[in-house]
Amino acid sequence: MKDLEVIVVDNNSSDDSVEMVNKYFTQVKLIKNDKNVGFSAGNNIGIKKSKGKLVLLVNSDVEVNPDTLSKMMEFVNQRPELGAATCRLNLADGRIDPACHRGFPTPWAAFSYLSGLEKSFPRSKTFSGYHQGFKDLSTLHEVDVISGAFFLIPKAVIEKVGLMDEQFFMYGEDIDWCYRINQTGYKIMFNPLAVAVHHKRQSGRARKSEERRGKSEEEIKKQTDYYFVHSMEQFYWKHYLGKYPRFVSELIFAVIRVKKRLI
Repeated sequence: MKDLEVIVVDNNSSDDSVEMVNKYFTQVKLIKNDKNVGFSAGNNIGIKKSKGKLVLLVNSDVEVNPDTLSKMMEFVNQRPELGAATCRLNLADGRIDPACHRGFPTPWAAFSYLSGLEKSFPRSKTFSGYHQGFKDLSTLHEVDVISGAFFLIPKAVIEKVGLMDEQFFMYGEDIDWCYRINQTGYKIMFNPLAVAVHHKRQSGRARKSEERRGKSEEEIKKQTDYYFVHSMEQFYWKHYLGKYPRFVSELIFAVIRVKKRLI
């Protein structure tokens, strides 16, 4: 594609990623951090260096189909009311990555998800508010939250809502960003006509380093799950505390504490 700028921000990886980019992708602008600054801070560095009117965040473990970028750029450029958009992100087995199609973690949606009610009733509008399984995944439609793994956003929107919140080190940063975008009145869209594959859990924080330290797959999963639940707690503190009766907040935090103990 013409006029395409590619920026790779390396968060102090411990494999040969930097050498590989330098050797095979000389046209790429490579930024190497001397420490792992986290997902939000790493992306913010790249965003600040970008010059285009559209910014696309893509995880290192996402495989983009040949026509995905052109379809998504055309989709966003034709809709000035859009604040952000994503394609359909599939997992390696063909199932949709649920993180690319979410609602906001309101107290009820968060409780339904964390308590397992959503898992039991995945198509219910009452209980599946977080991943919105009741919507038609074959059609274009508005969603509350898309995944930071494939996040297309106009630069003009970033200038209005600000960069990613760097207090979210891992997980939750995309939910927070979408919430702020939504608060400005912009729409966030899910476009299933464009597809990418998310080889999930390959770009998680310090995964290779943890493996080299001898941590098992189960230990790494527990650590990742803990960060996810913690990010939900951070989001609630930032955006929902004070919006709901005290007993509602206490219930949510109680569920979060239980969830953390079970991890």
